[in-house]
Amino acid sequence: MNSGNDTAKKKFQNRLALEKSPYLLQHAENPVEWYPWGDEAFEKARKEDKLIFLSVGYSTCHWCHVMERESFESPDIAQVMNKNFVNIKVDREERPDVDKMYMTFVQATTGSGGWPMSVWLSPDLTPVYGGTYYPPEDRYYGRPGFRSVLEALAKQWKEDRQKFTESGSKVVHILRQMGGVAGGTSIPGSDSWNKCCSQLSKSYEPRFGGFGGAPKFPQPSNLVFLLHLYAREPTTEAGKRALEMCSHTLRMMARGGMHDHISQGFARYSTDDRWHVPHFEKMLYDQAQLAIVYSEGYLATGDEFFADTVRDILTYVSRDLSHESGGFYSAEDADSYPEHGAKEKKEGAFCVWTQDDVNRLLNQPILAESESTDADDGEVASKVTLAQLFSHHYGVKPSGNVNPYQDPHDELKGKNVLTVEGSEQETSEAFGLTIERTLDALKRCRDILRTERLKRPRPHLDDKMVTAWNGLMISGYANAGQALQDPSFVERAIKAAHFIEKYLYQKESGKLLRSCYRGSDGGIAQIPVPIEGFSDDYAFVIQGFLDTAEASHDPAIISWLIGWAEKLQEKQDALFWDADGNGGYFTGPVDSVLLLRLKEDQDGAEPSANSVAVSNLLRLSSLLERSDWRERAGAILKAFQERLVKVPLVLPRMVSGLMLFHDSPTMVYVAGSNEDPEGAAALLKAAETKLVAGRVMAVADGPKDNPEGGLLQSRNDAVKRMKAVNGKAAAYVCRQHVCSLPVTSVKALAGLLEPPESKGAVAAAVGGISSLGESSKGPKV
Repeated sequence: MNSGNDTAKKKFQNRLALEKSPYLLQHAENPVEWYPWGDEAFEKARKEDKLIFLSVGYSTCHWCHVMERESFESPDIAQVMNKNFVNIKVDREERPDVDKMYMTFVQATTGSGGWPMSVWLSPDLTPVYGGTYYPPEDRYYGRPGFRSVLEALAKQWKEDRQKFTESGSKVVHILRQMGGVAGGTSIPGSDSWNKCCSQLSKSYEPRFGGFGGAPKFPQPSNLVFLLHLYAREPTTEAGKRALEMCSHTLRMMARGGMHDHISQGFARYSTDDRWHVPHFEKMLYDQAQLAIVYSEGYLATGDEFFADTVRDILTYVSRDLSHESGGFYSAEDADSYPEHGAKEKKEGAFCVWTQDDVNRLLNQPILAESESTDADDGEVASKVTLAQLFSHHYGVKPSGNVNPYQDPHDELKGKNVLTVEGSEQETSEAFGLTIERTLDALKRCRDILRTERLKRPRPHLDDKMVTAWNGLMISGYANAGQALQDPSFVERAIKAAHFIEKYLYQKESGKLLRSCYRGSDGGIAQIPVPIEGFSDDYAFVIQGFLDTAEASHDPAIISWLIGWAEKLQEKQDALFWDADGNGGYFTGPVDSVLLLRLKEDQDGAEPSANSVAVSNLLRLSSLLERSDWRERAGAILKAFQERLVKVPLVLPRMVSGLMLFHDSPTMVYVAGSNEDPEGAAALLKAAETKLVAGRVMAVADGPKDNPEGGLLQSRNDAVKRMKAVNGKAAAYVCRQHVCSLPVTSVKALAGLLEPPESKGAVAAAVGGISSLGESSKGPKV
């Protein structure tokens, strides 16, 4: 996927040349004597009594590339590094444990963090000094130059190391005391989600959507919470406000330049407040989570624009981030060569356009010469060019449309980042064209520009396959398959689940691995000592398997995925659960070199493992009648009581799990798929295409050749008693351990799926469900 510029041979290669991580391989030809994280580097530091310089980043990180060009490729700076330090490179996506531990130190001592992360460690791995990006010399950006920092630290280590190390040890001691979650005495209630909605509303930016100012991130966890709140109470003011904030944000993001209108997918974030100029890297975890929220946004609103955006995202992932064996790659870079033969990469070069580009490529009339002008807009269409229409709709300007303040290095000067400020209808009216002709012409324009774009050097592809992110992407496909009623998306999720089983799971130990890699032959490769999975690998994969089990109508697939999810949940608890009952750690107990064993206490670009675990435990508890897992979900919520009460804004996914805990899942089972497949399909579609708060769904039948032999039939007494009614497929809806009588019509099922008319109050909701169950005398769960 890289251009020929990347493959030029150099004389020197350091130890990173033996690694598989794309980020480490990017630095294999630096004159710096890099080591990977491991015993060889630690032993060298102890033997030679040298400080360790630890540099942490990832392969699609723009400022990581900048620091490499300025400092790590400099023979003079490399000489200082090699003489005075043992230099270690870490891919934060491969070793998030190392990244989180030392980022905690950097944030505590500097007040900020980011990548590249630069930390100096004593030979026993205690951090003594840290920061992020450093310019090569003192004169840049008002920051101390990297060479100056290196020389000062080397001098201080030789002359006064005791004072030097004491300060770092004190900080680590404080972090150990602060690192645990204190635990609480009770599980918070509705005040928590009401406060979360209020806090989000205060930070909401009403003009362009999103939360806060520039830079703007998608923050999918916020949107998942808002959609859950709306689904459970669509008629309350809070519910309506939640949908308004979410749907406007989704619409504005998809119109903006952060959305790639030519090659699909979303960039990581916008550097401005209007979603226009992005940081151009595309991350798998963003595509996964945005596929979910746009799917749910479509269910909430019925807006086909959201459905089209889901298809857009999955087109990109299927085409550009997929391995033929079923796994998903991590990311595409922001930087690329502007043309073949160029010596330097530029951010966004693959994606941006000049007005001359557009005029040259789209110079033909909208109406081709062979077409008739008899249509109402035919004469206009014969005079207006595709370039004029496209430039108007996507904001293309002769001098470029990028604010210089969003382009500090002048890489985008004179360029245009495509963005949509109006609608297709407004564009058609501006030119006097029919909407049908406008839509067709704009599609032709995009196809022409995509063909042209593919002639450019492609950005670097990080072909590492991270288990956690593959789990998120499985959820993305499964949710899209249900919402859009597209079985091919569900099949893609199942294929990825098989990939994890084959390449990222150790059957002997029952453990997940963190990652695997695309080998030089195009196949799947692994490092000699594979990195074991972290808690997010387990939480996200379990979630993905449960989502796919819901989306699949095949009893054998359902049994396989739910059974495997149960095993992984047991393994996650065994490896990461705090013996004191205060939630789960991010890392397991094995790695003795890690100074801190941390718990994630906020939902960021990805949700925390604890947040996702709450919902996983509640779903599995309901499906498999595991009351112990409901208790464990409650223990997590109790452990994070203080945050959920005071600042629920930092844990929106956990607040969503809190709502699920109090409401209980809405269980939807369809029985009779073997006797009445058409009726079962209609009932399943009715449940899948409605946004239901906390819905957990499954086919209640076993395989055709063994109707009583499915996992749910053997583990859930209520499911075992669910049958077709007079040969017709039947749906059962269960809430708070009480099930309705079976219904056989789509209309009756739709009525059962409506939220209780209680204005969202938990007590009233429980009462309504209980009275329904008692009066109907349905089977008790």
